[in-house]
Formats: sequence, C-alpha cells, structure tokens
Amino acid sequence: MLDYSTCDWLAGYRSFKLKGLPGPDSMRAAVLYGREDLRLEQVPRPTPAAGEVLVRVEVAPTCGTDLKVWQAGGHARMLRPPTLFGHEFAGVIAAVAEDVTGWQPGERVVANNSAPCYSCFYCRRQRFSLCENLTFNNGTFAEWLKIPAAIVRANLLRVPAEVPLELAALTEPLACVLHGADEARVQSGDRVIVLGDGAIGLMLVAVLAERGAEVILCGGNPDRLALGMQFGAVGSLDYHTVDDPVSCLRQLTQVRGADAVIEATGRPAAWQTAIACARPGATVILFGGCPRGTTVTVDTENLHYNELTLKGVFHNTPDHVREALALIASGRLPLERLISQQLPLERLSEALVHMRERSAVKIAIRP
Repeated sequence: MLDYSTCDWLAGYRSFKLKGLPGPDSMRAAVLYGREDLRLEQVPRPTPAAGEVLVRVEVAPTCGTDLKVWQAGGHARMLRPPTLFGHEFAGVIAAVAEDVTGWQPGERVVANNSAPCYSCFYCRRQRFSLCENLTFNNGTFAEWLKIPAAIVRANLLRVPAEVPLELAALTEPLACVLHGADEARVQSGDRVIVLGDGAIGLMLVAVLAERGAEVILCGGNPDRLALGMQFGAVGSLDYHTVDDPVSCLRQLTQVRGADAVIEATGRPAAWQTAIACARPGATVILFGGCPRGTTVTVDTENLHYNELTLKGVFHNTPDHVREALALIASGRLPLERLISQQLPLERLSEALVHMRERSAVKIAIRP
C-alpha cells in the first residue's frame, strides 16, 4: 500500500486560498510502483500552494520516455517510485493560488515538464538544460495536475484557440527535438541521417526537412518509415532488411557520409552506427538516452583525423518550448499523424503495451 504521507509528490495539500476550484478532493491517477507495475488509484487532488496553478488534464500523450520509465520502473533524474507518472499534457486551468497573477481559471494551457532556476552556474551561461536545480514535474496521467511555481513562471503557456489540445500536448517533445536540431547546426541542403523511427525521430525528420535538409530515416518499422517519407524524408532504410546498415546508409549519402547524424533510439549500438555514418567534419548528435552504466567504443582514428564532433543533447530550454508551440500553431508540420489513437485513462497500461510492441507511435490518453 502506498504511504501517501511520505511521498514528495503529495506534499503541499495544505489549506491555501485559491481563485477557482474549492478545497482538496480526490482524483484518479496512474501511480508507478516499479517495473511495468502501474496502478490506477484514487489519490488526493492537489491544492496549489504559493505561486502554483492547478490544471484539469484534458489530454496526456504517451511517449518513448514514458515507455522506458515504465519498463525500468523509474528514471535516474526525473522520478523514483512510488510516484505519479507521465510528463506530456495539455489542459484547462482549474484554480490558481491567490498570489498568482496573469492566469485565470478556464484558460487552455500547456506546460513543460521542467523549469530552470536561472541563477546557477549553467543558467548564467544560458545552458538551461544543464541547470543544477532543474525543477521537474510528473503526473500527467491523472485528472488533475499541479504546476510548480518555477514552471508557472518559466514554462506555462497559453494554447491558441485554433490549436487542438492533443497537438498542443506535443509541445514538450517537439521542444526537445528543436534543441537537438539546433545543436546539429544543419544548413539547407545538408544530407542528414536520423536513426530511430519513433515519435522523436519522426519529429526530427519533419523539423530538419522544413529547414531544407535532405533527411534519410533509418528504422525497423515499415509503416513508420513510410510515415517518415510523409514527414519529408528523401529516403529511408529498414535496417532489418540489410546485413550492413552502415554501408547502406553511406551509399545513400554518396559514400562520403552524412553532414550530420542524429541518433534517436537510446541504444549504444545505434550510437556507434551514428558515428560510423558521419563524413569527415560532421556533427553527430547523441540524442537518445541510453540506460545508466552503458558504454560505447569510439574509433579514435576516425574521431581525431576526421575531426568529428560528438554532442550529447538532453531535454530542452524555455526558448525551445515557446518555439515548439508556435510551430505547432503554424500548422506547417503534420504532427497529428503521430497520434495513433485515443484511449481513456483506465486503459493506460494497454497503451504502454501498444508502445512496447511498436503498434502505436503515440497514444493520446483522455483522463
């Protein structure tokens, strides 16, 4: 049995004067207890403390990170069980603390799942994704979500009236993609390889193609590779169908190799493939987070004499969050094609099984 009195995510349920929703009640929420141990429970509905906002969750999409966390039973940086689960969402403000200005109940919003402190060593150098005091927020697979004050100040955004909430809910992953694309320093006409045909890989294809790159998508799912072509890829490779994916990918980049390679699977073998596919002088973005403790081997001759740049990219920044929502609102990317289906909250575990079996790209959970 979960001991609510000892859980950090249940702290702050004290009486506080609100504008909007009356006092605390209860809600349905998904609670992660361990590896593939996810339970839908009735828990106290959060009450906003000073500087905080309470949102009624309208839609919470699944994602690859959720799948990894569900399978691993936790996340080294963002959460430890037992804990509320999920980090992408869009919804409607239900209540705001009395000291919160500029926000009112009834407004459609989306919030990033983190916010930097703006004062640490890295924030002073504008490296916000490396913030030493990054505030994380989880618990979107629930009927209600409390937004911490730091996120209210930095990363709570209004959703334009013309934008469906299921698309607005993609702001956080798209912001991460924009961060990765910027770090790749891709120019119009560059040939780029994206390794990974999940939602992130497909978003990378769309963003890079819009910036004028010639993108080749490599993955293992024919339907997703076909979707990648709809997102703007000029070529694709199903690595299951060839003996030597690196050789085939280099052939698709005129043998020389790609101007940039972005790995989006989180598998050490794919990291090494990414490095092997890069031309001299290329940038390799190691985007997919591998399990803690894993290592890769790098050919030092290739790295040194070919002047490769290997860059790890993590998370996003407030500027990328705003850019992501604006890009969604523009309608220039066919992001609605990422949402395979919509399911109610009580079928979340089923949705994660679909994700594990790769029969869905993203599933919109409707609490």
